[in-house]
Parts: sequence; C-alpha cells; structure tokens
Amino acid sequence: MDEELRSLATRLRDEAGGGPAYERLLATSDREELAAVLTEQERPLWAREMAAFRLGCAGDRRAFESLVLLLNHRDPERCVSAAHALGRLADPRTPRAAAALATNELRVAYALVPVRLLTRLRAPESVPALITVLGRRLAPGDPHWRVALACVEGLGALGDPRAGEVLRGALSHPRLTAAASAALARLE
Repeated sequence: MDEELRSLATRLRDEAGGGPAYERLLATSDREELAAVLTEQERPLWAREMAAFRLGCAGDRRAFESLVLLLNHRDPERCVSAAHALGRLADPRTPRAAAALATNELRVAYALVPVRLLTRLRAPESVPALITVLGRRLAPGDPHWRVALACVEGLGALGDPRAGEVLRGALSHPRLTAAASAALARLE
C-alpha cells in the first residue's frame, strides 16, 4: 500500500466506521466492483471516494468524473486525494477540468488544489489558467493570497515567459514578493 492510499484509508476509516464494507473496498482488486460503487445509488461519499481514488491510481478512466467532483470539494483532504489520483490517471480531460475549477470565481476559495494540480500536469492549459487566476488575485483586498501564492510558485516552476507581466504585478504584494522575485528569476 503506497503512502497516499494509506493516508486516504486512515482518514476514511473513521468516516466509514470501519466494518466489512470499508475493508472490502480497501482490499478488493476487482475494478468492476470499484466502478460499480461509483454508479450505485445511496453509496456514502467515503465509499465513492475510495473507489474513485483506487480506480484513478490504477489508470481506469471511469473514475474521472468522480475525481473531478472531489477535486472541487470543500474538504481540502478530499481535494488532495483527488488531485493525486487525477495525476496518476493521466486522462487528457484532466488539465481542462482543473483549469475550469481553478478559474471559477464562484469557487475560488477551493482553487488551491486545482492550481497545484495544473502546475504538476504541465499541460498547455496550465499557464493561461494560472495567469488568469493570479491576475484576479492581485486585486486590492482580495483575501485569497494562498491561491495567489500557489499561482506564483506554479508559474515560476513552469517557466513560461508569458507569465512575466502578471509576476511583475505580484511583486508589489507583500505576501507574494519573494516568490514572485524567484519566479521571475527562473524566467530569465
């Protein structure tokens, strides 16, 4: 069992109350059984998350929709698990979905993990989405500085010269100055 699955299993054990259903989902290697959990009615969220995570990590694209929904969940731990599985899934729809979630202003409070996933994916959608999100976060009084910082760090890691203007704009924000300087240095 890898570290990410171990972490997920520990977190979901309490939510599931242990029991045979939990143990079965954790132990099974039957992808059909896991996929059925995603479509059966009245399955609890913990079961759907376990099934989607395991399928995604195994490269089974039937998990994609469930993982994208979990990537946009209000619980950061669920988002992190979903991002890990989406990264392993390697579905070509993932960058577009992550960009849509990251740039959705109605859900900006939950954009941190999609922003980090975009950086990790290094897809064509990554830089434009991060530039858009960061540009919005530079507005005076914007409270989502952690999302802005993740964008700055991501743009620095991606090293795309298109990010130069927005990174220069981030220099004047005290919480972003150091990261923006470092990111701009990587662009040169």
